[in-house]
Amino acid sequence: MPPAMTDLLDIWAAHSPLAGHAPDQITVDFLLPTGIYIQMDVPREATIQHIKLLLWKQAQNFPLFPSLGEMESHMFECVNQAAVHEELEDETRRLCDVRPFLPVLKLVTRNCGRAERLLDSKIGVLIGKGLHELDAINDQEVKDFRSKMFRLSEERMQRVQMMTCMEWLQACFSPQLEPAALTTITDGLNDRPADLKVFIHFDQSQDSTSLKVSSSCTPSELMEMAVKKWLITHAPEEEAWRGQYVLRVSQCLEFLCGDHPLIQYKYIRTCLQAKESPHLTLVHTSTIKNMFDKEMSAIAAVVSRKSSNPPLPLPPKRRIPTQVQTCVWDVPCSFKIVLVKGSKVNAEESAKVQVRAGLFHGTELLCKPAVSSESSGRSEHTWKDNALEFDISISDLPRMTRLCFAIYAVMDKVKKQKSTKNPHINKYQTIRKAGKVHYPIAWVNTMVFDYKGQLKTGDIILHCWSSFPDELEEMLNPIGTIQTNPYTENATELHIHFPGYSPQPIVFPPFDKILEKAAQIARASDCVSIGRGGKKFHIELKEIMERDPLSQLCENEKDLIWTLRHDCHENFPQSLPKLLLSVKWSKHEDMAQLQALVQIWPKLCPRDALELLDFNYPDQYVREYAVGCLRDMSDEELAQYFLQLVQVLRYEPYYDCALTHFLLERAQSNRKIGHFLFWHLRSEIHMPAVSVQFSLILEAYCRGSIPHIEVLKKQVEALTKLKSVNELIKLGTIKNTRSKTKEAMLTKEAMMTCLRQSGYSEALSDLNSPLNPSVLLSDINVEKCRYMDSKMKPLWIVYNNKLLNGDTLGIIFKNGDDLRQDMLTLQILRLMDLLWKEANLDLRIVPYGCLATGDRAGLIEVVSSADTIANIQLTSSNVAAAAAFNKDALLNWLKERNTGDALDRAIEEFTLSCAGYCVATYVLGIGDRHSDNIMVRSTGQ
Repeated sequence: MPPAMTDLLDIWAAHSPLAGHAPDQITVDFLLPTGIYIQMDVPREATIQHIKLLLWKQAQNFPLFPSLGEMESHMFECVNQAAVHEELEDETRRLCDVRPFLPVLKLVTRNCGRAERLLDSKIGVLIGKGLHELDAINDQEVKDFRSKMFRLSEERMQRVQMMTCMEWLQACFSPQLEPAALTTITDGLNDRPADLKVFIHFDQSQDSTSLKVSSSCTPSELMEMAVKKWLITHAPEEEAWRGQYVLRVSQCLEFLCGDHPLIQYKYIRTCLQAKESPHLTLVHTSTIKNMFDKEMSAIAAVVSRKSSNPPLPLPPKRRIPTQVQTCVWDVPCSFKIVLVKGSKVNAEESAKVQVRAGLFHGTELLCKPAVSSESSGRSEHTWKDNALEFDISISDLPRMTRLCFAIYAVMDKVKKQKSTKNPHINKYQTIRKAGKVHYPIAWVNTMVFDYKGQLKTGDIILHCWSSFPDELEEMLNPIGTIQTNPYTENATELHIHFPGYSPQPIVFPPFDKILEKAAQIARASDCVSIGRGGKKFHIELKEIMERDPLSQLCENEKDLIWTLRHDCHENFPQSLPKLLLSVKWSKHEDMAQLQALVQIWPKLCPRDALELLDFNYPDQYVREYAVGCLRDMSDEELAQYFLQLVQVLRYEPYYDCALTHFLLERAQSNRKIGHFLFWHLRSEIHMPAVSVQFSLILEAYCRGSIPHIEVLKKQVEALTKLKSVNELIKLGTIKNTRSKTKEAMLTKEAMMTCLRQSGYSEALSDLNSPLNPSVLLSDINVEKCRYMDSKMKPLWIVYNNKLLNGDTLGIIFKNGDDLRQDMLTLQILRLMDLLWKEANLDLRIVPYGCLATGDRAGLIEVVSSADTIANIQLTSSNVAAAAAFNKDALLNWLKERNTGDALDRAIEEFTLSCAGYCVATYVLGIGDRHSDNIMVRSTGQ
C-alpha cells in the first residue's frame, strides 16, 4: 500500500473520492475459514448482520460451502484503525462505523457462549481497548484483579435484579439535592418558607395545571394536590392516585425521589433564585415499570446464563500456610540490587553513562541514593561495580517503597551547547562536579514489594521513559508512574536483578502483626512517660498545627510532632497529614506505632480527608482510612471532587486498592456518578502510563452496570461521528484557503450534507448528553448547526431536546484542544460558588458544562440566550471603532430584554455575577478577559 495515500483513512466516509463505484457501495474482500476468498460490493451503511447474510448467499455458489456449517456459529474479524485485531461480535454495528483499516473481513468460528462474547465485544468497543488485549497481558496481578472484579460484578448484577422499581429509579435518575444547611429561603416578611408557584404537566395527556404550595411541602404532598385538582376537571376515574405517579423535572430525566422538602431539591432552588416557576411532570408508574423491565431483561440475558454455570473456583489458599515464609522484619542485612546491563541507551559515544537509584516512600527519600560506576560504549552498557547497596536495612523498608532509577550521561563541560541536537536539553542539565555536566537520558520506577506483599527477587527488565518532568530531585522521578513503557521497541532497557536474601519468600507482615509489634513497643515504653512535653512545647505545637497545610515542616518540628503525637490525637485530630509527614518511615518500629494510632484516630471530615490521597501519603492503611472518611460524602459532594479522585488513581501502585473499590461502588449505585467515572477514565485511556489500569476499572464498571453499556455506547458512537465531521471540515478548509468566503460556503454545505446522512443522523439522535446524562438529546437541528472560525474548527451543534417542548440546546464539540484545564478551572469556580453559598452569598455564577472525552477532544455546553459584550456594544453603536467606548450599550441591551421589575432583577443579577467573576478570575489568574470573551445572559448574569 503506497504510504502517500493520506485519504485512505476516509475510505469509509461518504464524501471520500476513494469510495469506489457508487457512493454507497464499497468493495470488500472476504476470507472464509474454508480457504475460499470472495470479493463483493456491499453497502457502506449496511450492518454487519446484513453483510453476513449477503456473504452467505454468495458463498453458496463457491466450493466447500456445506463445510461452513451454521451461519450463527460464525462471526467477522478485521484489523481496525489502531492496527489491532477486532472481533465484530456486535452485529448491529454498521460497516462505516467499524471502519476497518482495509476493506477486508475474515470469517471465523465462534468458540464460546454467544451472550458472553457479545458482552465482551460491546465492552471492548465501549472502552476503546479490545478485551483480548487484556487477556493477552501476561501478568498475574492483572489476571487476579479481573477474576475478582468478574465475581464482584456478577454479585452486584444479581443484587440489582432483586431491586424494586423505585430503588432502581433512585439509583439511575436520582435528583440533585442541596445540603440541608443551604435550604432556607424565606418570603422576607415573616420568615416563613417562601411560597412556590409550580406548573404540573400530565405525562399521558396534554393537560397542565398550576399550584401554589409552600417550599417546605414534599413531593408526595404535591402529587396528592395535583391529582386531586386534575380529577376535579376530569370525570373522576376509579383510579386510586396514591402510588400511581412519580414526579419528574419536565426538562430532563431527573425524578424527585425521596420525601425531602421541595426546597432541598437543587432544581426547585435554582428556579426560586431565578424567580422562575418550576415545571414538573407527573409520570405514570407503568412508564417507569417499562423502563425498569427493559433494563432487567438486558441483565438477565447475560447474568442468568452465567449463574447456571458453577461459580469460578477461587484461587487455592491452602498452599500458602504450608509454604514457609520469612517476615521482612527478620532480615537484618542491607537492601541491594544488581545492575545486569542497559541497552538501547541513547547517548553520544564520547559520553560516560551512569545509573542513579533511590528508594522513596512518597516523595521522601528513605536513604542516600546509590550511584553506579561510569560505563562507556555505544547503546549497550554494563557497569564494573554492578551491585548497588543502599544504606537501609531490609527490615526497615516500608510496604510502599518505590525503587526509582535515572540513567544519565556524564560529559565534559567544554562541549559547545549549540551542537546538541535537543534544544530543551539545557533545562535538564545539572552540573555536579567541576567541568562535568549530567544529561538525563531515561527514568523508570518499580515497587520493591509485589502486589501480594512479597519482596521481589530474580531478574527483571524495565523499559524506561525518556520524557523528563520539569522538577527533578537528583534526576529521580518518584512521582512518576511505576508502569514501564509499553512502547518497548525503542525504549531504553534496564536489566536488573533482585538478589534472594533467604531460601523462603520474604513477605511484609500482615496488619495484625503490625499492631502486635506496636503493643509490644508500648508495653516496653510504659515505664517511660509517653511524649508529653511542657507548656512551652504545647504552645509551639499549637502554632505548627494552625499553619497553612502547604507550608513545609523542618526536621525539629517533625520531631516535636512525633514526640507529642498523642497530644495531636487528642487536641488536633485534623493534624493527621502533618503527623504522617513527621514519621520516620525508614524505621519499622515508628511505622508500627503510627498504624496503631491511626486505628483510634477520629474520623476526619471528607473535605480534609481528601488530602490523604495525595502522592505524599502512599501507605495503604492510611489510604484505606482516608477512603473510610470519604464514605460519609453525599453523592453531590462526591461529584464535586470526582475529577481529583479519578486522577489520584494513578498514584495507586496496585490495581486492587481501597480507592478503586470505593469509586466503583459509588459509580454502580448512582448512574450519574457512573457516567462521569466512565468519561474521566475513557478520556485518558490513550495515555500509556494509565492505559491498562484505567481499562481494567472501566471493564469492571461495565460488567457491574450492564444496562448502562448501551446508553454509553450511543454517546461514544455520536462523538466518533462528530470527530469525522470535524476532520472533513479541517480537510476542506486546508484545500480551499485561497478564497475565504467560497471556502466557508462549501464547507458549511458539506457539513450539513454529512449531518443529514442516515448513518450520521441515526448515530447522533436519541442519546443522553455526555455533559449531563439527565438531558435527552433527541435529534440535530441541522439548519442551526455551524462550525466556529478558530484554528481547530470546533463544531457548534444544535439539538432539539426531547423533553423541552420544542426548545433547543447547544453543544460545542472540540477536536484538537485539551479541555482538562478548562474542566479544572470550572470545577474550582463551582467550589468557590459552593463556599460562597455556604456563607449565604449567592453571586449568580454560571459554571457551564465542560467534559474531556478523549485525546484532545471534548464537549462544552452552550449557555442559552447569552451574547458577548463586544457584540452587544457593536449592535448598539453606529461606528464600529467607537463601540468599546459605548457606556450605555449594556444597559440598553438589558432594557430591550427586560421590563419593569424584571429590569431591576437583571441589574441586580449583573452586579452580583460581575462581582463574583471579578474575584474568581482574579484569584485563578485568568488572563484574556476582553469583551469578546465575556458573555452576558439576557437575565443579566
